[in-house]
Amino acid sequence: MKTKPLDEQVALVTGGGTGIGRAFAGALADAGARVVIASRDESKLRSAADELNAAAGAERVHTYAFDVRVREQCEALVRHCVEQFGSLDVLINNSGLAVPETVEEITEEGWETVLQTNLKGAMWLVRAALPLMAAHGFGDIVNVSSQAGKHGYADVPSYCASKWGLLGFAEAVRDHVRKTGANVRVFNLCPGLVDVEHTAPDAPPRPGFVHVSNMAKTLRYVLSLDREVVLEDINIYAR
Repeated sequence: MKTKPLDEQVALVTGGGTGIGRAFAGALADAGARVVIASRDESKLRSAADELNAAAGAERVHTYAFDVRVREQCEALVRHCVEQFGSLDVLINNSGLAVPETVEEITEEGWETVLQTNLKGAMWLVRAALPLMAAHGFGDIVNVSSQAGKHGYADVPSYCASKWGLLGFAEAVRDHVRKTGANVRVFNLCPGLVDVEHTAPDAPPRPGFVHVSNMAKTLRYVLSLDREVVLEDINIYAR
């Protein structure tokens, strides 16, 4: 089974300009990977890339502005990674948002925005990336789900539906790669509350919240496992 050291890999992180995605990008760049961070906010992407490259001491983090809700832009992003860097080895579906609406308050606009961002966009990215990974003989897909993908919360039903859907979609992809024999693993990270406001490494712990650095450490760990090992749904909580 083909292996590839992390410092030879190309990773794509959606929602990579802030919070969890930015922490992922920093951890991967520190390990020597080339990283493309992508979102709609080009200024935040550029700021994050400048800071991460300065910390890494090399230009390893690159930016790409796109809208994850648009199929053509998802496909163009995947093509860009391959054309620019020669491969796409790690796809991290991290784009996500929530619209607080109870069941009685759900609007079509709110529901569609959440489902398109959190679930449909991930589907289009996987659809574009998976055949390339399979042909290349190597790949990892990491989905950032949530405990809201396992437990219902009355104030965010659309968010819960999107994260449950992401887990179901990931299971179908996992079954597909088993049946086709592709050397592609599918991981789901399912955190509880994550502190995306206090992200500095020396920030004091926020009770009940996972620091983004621990999300990044979890990512590095699962990617470092032998290819024969897959951790399917990884629950991450603060003590």
